[in-house]
Amino acid sequence: QVQLVESGGGLVQAGGSLRLSCAASGRTFSTYAMGWFRQAPGKEREFVAAITWSGGTTYYADSVKGRFTISRDNAKNVQYLQMNSLKPEDTAVYYCAAKLSRGSVYHRLNYEYWGQGTQVTVSS
Repeated sequence: QVQLVESGGGLVQAGGSLRLSCAASGRTFSTYAMGWFRQAPGKEREFVAAITWSGGTTYYADSVKGRFTISRDNAKNVQYLQMNSLKPEDTAVYYCAAKLSRGSVYHRLNYEYWGQGTQVTVSS
């Protein structure tokens, strides 16, 4: 069992930055690939970014590539999402997720554990 708790969301103006954190507890954090997803009102939950267990490979949605950076610190059991140049369309609830399975990092159904989400609101 893995427990995930996100923090760092808030209200920011367009062009600003936020850093989300996801603290993990339970089973060995370093064995899991980690991801970030987001869900805007009335829309499906979508992939944002993912990182392999070692941190050696990262993946991004086209919509955030070049603006967001995912990272992890296995010694602290934490993953991060640095979000720069934020746009109003980035407004959503952001979820941290952990994946042990071999499935694609892009598909939310392949993630076994989820946090409760943190709200990010970008004003124009």
